[in-house]
Amino acid sequence: MKIAIGADHGGYRLKEVVVPFIQSLGHEILDVGCDCEQSVDYPDYALPACELVAQGKADRGILICGTGIGMSIAANKVAGIRCALVHDLFSAQATRDHNDTNVLALGERVVGPGVAQEIIRVWLETPFSNGERHVGRLNKVKQIEAKYAAQPARAE
Repeated sequence: MKIAIGADHGGYRLKEVVVPFIQSLGHEILDVGCDCEQSVDYPDYALPACELVAQGKADRGILICGTGIGMSIAANKVAGIRCALVHDLFSAQATRDHNDTNVLALGERVVGPGVAQEIIRVWLETPFSNGERHVGRLNKVKQIEAKYAAQPARAE
């Protein structure tokens, strides 16, 4: 698979550890940055990674920031992206099996490198179940996405 990966300064070190791990599993990496520990804005890295997935140029995406929260929020604003913030192996498996997630968010300050690698391995290896109830639920999510994509955003 082609895996788009992006991190901000809070996830840069973990990205540097997991990229060779993902490559060792036989996957190709499309690295959208960042490449430093200087403060940067997470949406600037979540968006290009998610666009690669949404456009079919990458099969899946992995986003890393300090907690994974900001990256997951930004990712889920992109049409066609189903991003899950995961910090344990059960959730890594369930989010693929039940939710057919195409982007994974991790928090460098929450999980260590070893746990992150196992989460990624499980997430990459778990297929979507295609269970009738799960497909039906995903179709409802797509309807929500379509409904709100057609409406202008509220002024804050």
